[in-house]
Amino acid sequence: MKNSRHILLKARRQIIGDRIGNNPSMFRGEGYDFIELREYVSGDDTRHIDWNITAKMQRPFVKVFREERELSVVTVAMLGGSLHFGKEQFKIDSLAEAVALIGYSALSNGDLFTHINFSETLRDEVRASKKRFAVAQSVETILGSELLHRHADYNTMATTLYRRLKRRSLIVVLGDFFEIPDLRLLAKKHEVVAIVVRDRFEEKPEPLGFSALIDPESGAVLEGDFNTRSVRKYHERVREHDAALFDRLRRDGIRATKLYTDASASVTLRRLFQGRV
Repeated sequence: MKNSRHILLKARRQIIGDRIGNNPSMFRGEGYDFIELREYVSGDDTRHIDWNITAKMQRPFVKVFREERELSVVTVAMLGGSLHFGKEQFKIDSLAEAVALIGYSALSNGDLFTHINFSETLRDEVRASKKRFAVAQSVETILGSELLHRHADYNTMATTLYRRLKRRSLIVVLGDFFEIPDLRLLAKKHEVVAIVVRDRFEEKPEPLGFSALIDPESGAVLEGDFNTRSVRKYHERVREHDAALFDRLRRDGIRATKLYTDASASVTLRRLFQGRV
């Protein structure tokens, strides 16, 4: 696994780069309401310059916003043994990087950030904060969590958070979703987004021949001939499961995307939150 320092530095670099590019947050949120355009004066935030109007008028104009209520962003890491897997990198590393990106982006937008680790029950909670240490603490708790012989219970998570979170929030649930959860009730109270963290090899593995595989959640050993036919059958079952999963999430009003271990977490998340998935 990667260490937390590497993940945090990479995430901060990407978010800072986006801010320099006049795109301070991946969230389109409830934080600010546009009022008007006016000429730029010394001290204005250069990120609010409207470059199209500036080019037409040949002098700088800025967008004026009225601050509304801050957005509450909650990331939930569903930690089970199956995250301890990956060909390019472990799924747990990709999940931690996604949490760091979401956290730093929320803070750059002036929003509250909360993180929760969940397996069979709630394991850790980093309480709502606008400080960067909250993101670092979140990543450290994810990478420091024991995964083997642990199972992620999505339905218990949904029930727990429905009762626990009083303020309407943007809840981002991250896990490999090898079960189809019932998040309808949670999605009625909050805006819920699902990040399905996967490795391409686990979705479409190569033939392995006669092998012994260990289930990282139960510890059970599965022996058999994993030939071309059995691998093809397994791939088809995963495809059917995921089709049912995304259909269920769509019907429950939950936006979702897949984050693969060999893909850019920053690009994947920005496409999701900016409505291009």
